[in-house]
Order: sequence, then structure tokens, then C-alpha cells
Amino acid sequence: MKNKLIQISAWIAAHITLVVVLVTAVALFLPSSFNWIDTSAITPMLGVVMFGMGLTLRPSDFRPVLQHPKDILVGELAQFLIMPSLAWLLCKLLSLPEELALGVILVGCCPGGTASNVICYLAKGDVALSVAMTGVSTLLAPIVTPALVWLLAGESVEVDVAGMFLSIVQVVIVPIVLGVAANHYFQRTTRRIVPLLPMISTLSIAFIIGIIVAHNAASILACSLIVAVAVILHNVLGLALGYGLSSLVGSEPSKRSAIAIEVGMQNSGLATSLAATHFALFPMAAVPGAMFSVWHNFSGSIAAQIFRRQADKE
Repeated sequence: MKNKLIQISAWIAAHITLVVVLVTAVALFLPSSFNWIDTSAITPMLGVVMFGMGLTLRPSDFRPVLQHPKDILVGELAQFLIMPSLAWLLCKLLSLPEELALGVILVGCCPGGTASNVICYLAKGDVALSVAMTGVSTLLAPIVTPALVWLLAGESVEVDVAGMFLSIVQVVIVPIVLGVAANHYFQRTTRRIVPLLPMISTLSIAFIIGIIVAHNAASILACSLIVAVAVILHNVLGLALGYGLSSLVGSEPSKRSAIAIEVGMQNSGLATSLAATHFALFPMAAVPGAMFSVWHNFSGSIAAQIFRRQADKE
């Protein structure tokens, strides 16, 4: 029975794009399947994903921060300079409505996504660097993310910087710290749970997207094209610029792949949670995060294949 569950978990993780697309389609065309779930459920679901991420980490995973400070520095600067700047620029170029612009900026200001480490592994990138970058950007997020949102969107909407700080600490930092502690003190139990985490995380992310899409189905159908253009450009340009910047500073190929994936794949689940919690007056602000979650798993899979072939050649 246990082996069967592990096989199911592995299959779901390997087909995350398919799962997310199916859930999105159901939520979009049959909103009643998800809109009975209140948006307040998004925050605890994201907390479950973050706790699962913590269960896979150990303090030693952060050693690359000390061993490769240049790569970490390049990656974090790219993360918090390229993606927020791209988000703001695209909002201006595409003349996005205020609510959608806020959502795109929220995505751009968030740390690296939880799926980036898996995509990096598939791409034969430097997984240790990817894990360290995710960890560092997540630890910086309570201060950097609210500050960037206030800087880029504060003129349009009122940004509760202190509230966002507390939300990120509660939803991201606390669950990850608890997960790391559980992994350290209850290793035997953790080893049994870890093989099932890909399934739990994938289904949690899919449900978060389903809830957001179902509650905003009519609005999404009305403006899906412009949001899709913004999301795709933001993600693809982030991947390309992350790779380009790391190439300019002379990073090794495996590190370039890790930095590109980490920069291009944002924690869009956090963006949707922050939108639902702090910008309830702007319900469409959660839509770009939901669409980003669908798209970046698809684009990340393609990027992994490209980087993997490159790694095989080299």
C-alpha cells in the first residue's frame, strides 16, 4: 500500500502541469466545483506546502551560501531586481488595469517558487545552489517583498507593509522553520512522509489555483488574453535574463541553469495568498498569480529539457 502511494505521489509530481491545467479548466468552466471553498482556505494550504518544503531541508543545505557567495548574490539580485522591474515595465507597456497590474507586481516581488528545485534537478542544474537561493530569498521575503510592492504599487493602492510582513512570516517562515525542526528531530518519521510530499504539494497548489480561478471565472474569461500575455512575457524574460546575467558574471553552466530557473519561477502561491488577504477590494489581483502557477510549471518543464540537453552536450 505504501509503495503504491509513493508511486502515485511520483506520478502526480511528474505530471504537475497536467494536474494544474485540468484543475484550472474545471474551475474555469465549472466554478461551482471550487467556489464553495472560501478564499480564506488559501493561506493554510500554502502553509502546508511551505511546511513540506521545510521537511526536505537541513541546516547543511544552506552551506552553499558561504561556499558560493558570488552565485547566491547574483541570483538574489536578479530575483529581486529583474522580476519586480519586469513586472512594473510590462504593466506600463500593456496598460494593465489597476487590479491586474497589482497582481503582476505581487508575483514579481515574491521569492523563488517551491517547484524551482525540482525543475532545477530535472535540468541537471546545481540543485544545492537552487535550494540555497530558495531559502535565502524566502528568508528575505518578509522585508523585501512588502517594500517592493509598496515602492512599485504604493501610488495606485494602499499597501499594508507591516501586515504583509506578518503574513509572510506566518505563512512561509514559520511553517518552513517547523518543517526543518521536524526533519532534524524526527528524522525517522520524516523519511516516511517525504516521498508523499510531491503529491501533497502539487494537490495543494492545484487547489489554491482552483479556488482563485473559480471565484473569478467570469472576469478571467473576459480578460484572459492580456493577463496571459503579461504572465508569459514576465516568466520567459525572467528565465532568459537570469541566465544571461549569470553568464555575464562567469557562472558555470549548471549554476546558470539554477539561477535562471530560480529567477523565472516565482512563488505565485504566495502572491495569490497575499492578494486574497491584503487586497480583498481588488479580487482580480489574485488572478495573475493563479495563471502564473499554471504557466510556469509548463515553461519550467520546457526550460528543464533545454538546459538538460545543453548539460549533456557539455
